[in-house]
Amino acid sequence: MKRRWIKSLLIGISLLLTSALSVDSIMASPDHPYHFGFKKSKNGQLPSINEEGFKGIVDRHGAVFLGDTTKKELYLTFDNGYENGFTPKILDTLLAKKVPAIFFVTGHFVKEQPELLKRMAQEGHLIGNHSWSHPDMTTVSNQKIKDELTKVSDAVQQVTGQGNMRYLRPPRGIFSDRTLAVTKDLGYTNVFWSVAYKDWDTKVQRGAKYAYDSVMAQLHPGAVILLHSVSKDNAEALGMMIDEARKQGYEFKSLDQLPKK
Repeated sequence: MKRRWIKSLLIGISLLLTSALSVDSIMASPDHPYHFGFKKSKNGQLPSINEEGFKGIVDRHGAVFLGDTTKKELYLTFDNGYENGFTPKILDTLLAKKVPAIFFVTGHFVKEQPELLKRMAQEGHLIGNHSWSHPDMTTVSNQKIKDELTKVSDAVQQVTGQGNMRYLRPPRGIFSDRTLAVTKDLGYTNVFWSVAYKDWDTKVQRGAKYAYDSVMAQLHPGAVILLHSVSKDNAEALGMMIDEARKQGYEFKSLDQLPKK
């Protein structure tokens, strides 16, 4: 009886050790996927990714989610997966307010909206890469990642004459140690964000005030603000966001003015 109990105990310990090793192996894998998230800024405190489990690889590969947190500077970034009729209004507001931004575009947007793409470039905005077909890049090969990004950069250059694309927003916000390494080797800085809210669902738009309140509640020095151009609320609230941020002493900067790591 005692011998059987000891045997059962040893089997149990063995299973626990195997399970622990398996978890460690998964976490250590360069292909372990992470979905970007952060502890939001609240009451003026800075946001944080310290508890998300990926800060080490983000830092190691020079990816950014914050600017200089000692300065009241803001960086406006837009994800343009497709056009929903609001990008012209966004561009009008940026032009009127003299605010720079970056637009992360997909292959679909490039193909369908060449005139908007030209306008972005002509009005001094940066154009970033959001991949050709918006895949989860942790599930595709290194060559596929290169193809996805090259197709966008080549198409943007053909339409705008603007080459040397330098900034990437990982599609779906999903990344791994490998994808950050591969894209860095291709010359990209991965750009995440430190201010965001659920604005991408076009079926759940709650009005300009909701968009305004959601962004302003998170504002902090060095903020990289993520907005989706498909949101009617964002287009209507953008001017108010800019005006209030400036009243609070903030300046809007281009990603090219980010502190170098």
